[in-house]
Amino acid sequence: MSENIPANANQSKAKIIIVDDHPIVRQGLAQVLNVQADMHLCCEASNAEEAMLAMENCHHDLAIVDISLQGTSGFSLITSILTHFPNLPILVMSMHEESLYAERSLKLGARGYVMKHRATIDIKTAIRQILAGELYVSDEIHRMILDRMSSNSYDQGNDDPTKSLTIREFEVLRLIGFGFGTRAISEKLSRSVKTIEAHRANIKQKLGLSTGIELLRFATLWIKKND
Repeated sequence: MSENIPANANQSKAKIIIVDDHPIVRQGLAQVLNVQADMHLCCEASNAEEAMLAMENCHHDLAIVDISLQGTSGFSLITSILTHFPNLPILVMSMHEESLYAERSLKLGARGYVMKHRATIDIKTAIRQILAGELYVSDEIHRMILDRMSSNSYDQGNDDPTKSLTIREFEVLRLIGFGFGTRAISEKLSRSVKTIEAHRANIKQKLGLSTGIELLRFATLWIKKND
C-alpha cells in the first residue's frame, strides 16, 4: 500500500518517492534518507498503480524505482512516469546486474542506476547528483560505456546477444526465462497474446533461434547466468 510519511519541518528538503514491492527495502531506505539534511522519503508505493496515484497527489523531486515489481514492470513504470511527469528525475535501484540493466534504464529516460547491495553506500550520492542535473552510474558501468563507444564492439554488439532487443522484447525474454507462458506474459505486461507472440518471433529472429524450445532454453540459461 502507498504510505505518506510525515513531512519534515524543513520544507526545503527534496521530496522523494520510492516504488518497491519489499516493505523492508522501503523502510531501510527511509531510515537512510530521512536523517539527511537535504532530502526525505515522503511517499512509498509497492506497485505501479500506487505510484502513479501518489504522484498525482504529491509533487516529488525524484522517484526511486525498482525494476522488478508485481504487475507492471519497472521499465513500463518508467515510461508511464515520464509520459505523465516528464520533468521528474528517476533513479533505478535494483538487484539486477547493472551491466545488463543500467544502459536500458538510461535509454528509457532514467537518470541513474544503483545496485541494491550498494544502496546504503551510493544512494545519497546518486540522489544528490541526479538532483543537480547529472547522471549517475557506477564507475564500472561508466568505463564500460566509454570502452564500447571507443571500440568496434560498440557497433557490433558482440558482448551481449540481447543488445539488439527492444526494451519490450527484453522484458518478454526475461519473463520467458522465469517460466512465464505467452498468456501469462500478456497479462503481466498488459498486452495482447498476439502482441507477445510477435515479440517472441522478433526475439527468435534477432537471436538466431529457430523454435520455441530453443528460445525457452536460451532464456532460462540467460536468466540463470545474468539475473
